[in-house]
Amino acid sequence: MPIFFTRRLLLAFLLLAGAAGSHAQPVFRITAIPDESPTELARKTAPLASYLAARLGVPVEFTPVTDYAAAVEALANKQVDLAWLGGFTFVQANQRSGGKVVPLVQRAEDERFRSVFVTTNPAIRSLADLKGRTLSFGSQSSTSGHLMPRSFLMGAGIDPDRDLKRVAYSGAHDATVAAVASGKVDAGALNISVWEKLLADRKVDPAKVRVFHTTPTYYDYNWSVHADMPAARREQLVRAFTELSPATAEGREILGLQRATRFIPTRAEHYRGIEAAARGAGLLK
Repeated sequence: MPIFFTRRLLLAFLLLAGAAGSHAQPVFRITAIPDESPTELARKTAPLASYLAARLGVPVEFTPVTDYAAAVEALANKQVDLAWLGGFTFVQANQRSGGKVVPLVQRAEDERFRSVFVTTNPAIRSLADLKGRTLSFGSQSSTSGHLMPRSFLMGAGIDPDRDLKRVAYSGAHDATVAAVASGKVDAGALNISVWEKLLADRKVDPAKVRVFHTTPTYYDYNWSVHADMPAARREQLVRAFTELSPATAEGREILGLQRATRFIPTRAEHYRGIEAAARGAGLLK
């Protein structure tokens, strides 16, 4: 057999083997609502992606998105396999997909989540003091940075669009704090977990920016998948998350970055209160 023909056969075999190998190892894609800076999200997700790759036996990649709506669309259209969603974005994704988005796990902290209102203005001591002032929410699709703070404001008899001088949307929790600290707005509403992390990392001066109101508790974040994902794969994911333990170095790192003591199974019924709040605030049709 001619040498050049043998080489062609070898090259063809290698190409076929490579194609078969890539087909046998599909990439498992995860994403997250961009409620913090892109660098912080990437830092938080990298160890989790490595852990899931080992547990699932496939490559895992983090796919960043530009905004909350893009995270909803990515999961609803099965462009990603797993998404970190807020309570409201879960409700939106479930509606967008015709009821085909399934929440798998949440942090134990997400059973009793809260938002905080912050300010630098000494005259602002309560929600009532916000009347006639400027306020920043986070993303319009944020549960803890918009929907629930808005809902609690309305419950206190304050219509943000009518009673405040101006309402702004920063796009992310850390950006809300920055807007308050710089004096762009009189006050801001954000997720309590991010606030506590900013304090712990000394990225905010508590002598300057302070909490003047903390909301009642509600269900919030979860990791969700599309209902078309095989049950066996869903069970793998639930086990992987719920078996994370602070007793191991890997578990301690991942849980710390995710700001979780542990992960627990969750279900769609937990987010009916979020859906009701969204409809009541006119944010969901």
